Amino acid sequence: MAIVGDAYEYYEKKFYDLTVPIADLELIFDKCRWAEGPVWFNDGGYLLWSDIPNNRMLRWVPDLGVSVFRTPSNYINGNTRDRQGRLVSCSHGARAVLRTEADGTITTIADSYRGRRLNSPNDVVVKSDGTIWFTDPNYGIMSDYEGYKADMEQDGCYVYRFDPADGSLEIAIDDFQKPNGLAFSPDESTLYVIESGRSHNPDCPAHIRQFDVSADNRVSNSRVFVDVEKADGMRLDTEGNVWTSAGAGVNCYDPGGLALGRIKLPNPVSNVTFGGPRRNRLFITSTNAVYSVFVGATGIQHP
Repeated sequence: MAIVGDAYEYYEKKFYDLTVPIADLELIFDKCRWAEGPVWFNDGGYLLWSDIPNNRMLRWVPDLGVSVFRTPSNYINGNTRDRQGRLVSCSHGARAVLRTEADGTITTIADSYRGRRLNSPNDVVVKSDGTIWFTDPNYGIMSDYEGYKADMEQDGCYVYRFDPADGSLEIAIDDFQKPNGLAFSPDESTLYVIESGRSHNPDCPAHIRQFDVSADNRVSNSRVFVDVEKADGMRLDTEGNVWTSAGAGVNCYDPGGLALGRIKLPNPVSNVTFGGPRRNRLFITSTNAVYSVFVGATGIQHP
């Protein structure tokens, strides 16, 4: 396993406590076209991620290496797990959010809104009450590279909320150009959403926004958390610090938006997740590769 040194930039002293300065960045695999959607299975002791253009999902088991988990994957992008441990995935190909059941069968959670097909679900999180929140930009239908080229049927690119209690799908947020990564604060009172529309519109703001989340899952009080170029996916640690992709690196911000430091990568980063038995290992998907680094923080990881 190759090692990459000199990976850190420290902006605030606190970042020393959130990292392990002697821990190098480790290369796990570098044979992807565009790696995305990392998710850790602590009960199984393995990492899954998507290789979108190659239409497959890969699995890494420490000491055993990398194998194909699913091919074809129907152009899966973002992944997470629900509180029952089931894999929940965003499929560009199916234009749907899918759940892999314990027996391996696949259930469609949502593929349309008001009778019209979704664009191409991108990233997904599951709240402790079981509601599934996902972003739906149109990246997967813009060409045949990461899905199937098609016209948009929705009027825009939205953040949706699915409630398994009654099967309802609602638009939670409707004013993004291309909503991308999303994550909840540790107490789930705040939702973070990345705006990535600058990928196709130079006039679009590049930032992460925050929203208050009420007890009945209504969002309000939209505000900019941080301005950040080329953000894509993010995760939070148990202290509420935000770890987000930011070009060729991972930026870390405290809950107030103060930049604490940066982990440098050789190529643009798409997403991150925490894992390992103690949730203190940060896994990073970066263009064609997957890296990991042990950190001083503990990630929010369920189950």
